Amino acid sequence: MAKNEAAEGPTGPVAGTRWLNDDERAAWLANSAIMISLPAALDARMQRESQLTFFEYMVLSVLSEEPERTMQMSRLAARTAASLSRLSHVVERLEKRGLLTRARVPGAGRRTNAVLTEAGYEVVVAAAPGHVAAVREYLIDQLGPRELAALSRIGAAVEAAISRAAPS
Repeated sequence: MAKNEAAEGPTGPVAGTRWLNDDERAAWLANSAIMISLPAALDARMQRESQLTFFEYMVLSVLSEEPERTMQMSRLAARTAASLSRLSHVVERLEKRGLLTRARVPGAGRRTNAVLTEAGYEVVVAAAPGHVAAVREYLIDQLGPRELAALSRIGAAVEAAISRAAPS
């Protein structure tokens, strides 16, 4: 909705809405382009160059950095900002390709670990240079040091706000 349009609710205009001013709207739209266009560009490039989706790459990458290349699925979902359902579907695809396995965690409960296979490690290592090149081309090399520092602060502030708002 445009900044000056009155939204009509069931009982009339929405009162108290803090509409975005021109600068805030421009910043929001620029950020929206990053949130929408950057993952799509990374995904297309990853699929073209490595036959992995961006999300598949992130799953394999996170696992590759863990001791024993193993992580509990619920923690992996949190680290990749995915629902457990989405992660399960992707893990199933990667498992069929022999890139990772799932193993039940001993003890009570229904906990499962995702374990990166040697083949999966080789795939993520081979894909990493292309991923880094794309990140540099689309984002990092477009910014100066001050902009990068600001982007880091912005990302941390947004992450903190989302974490505070998330249900416990």
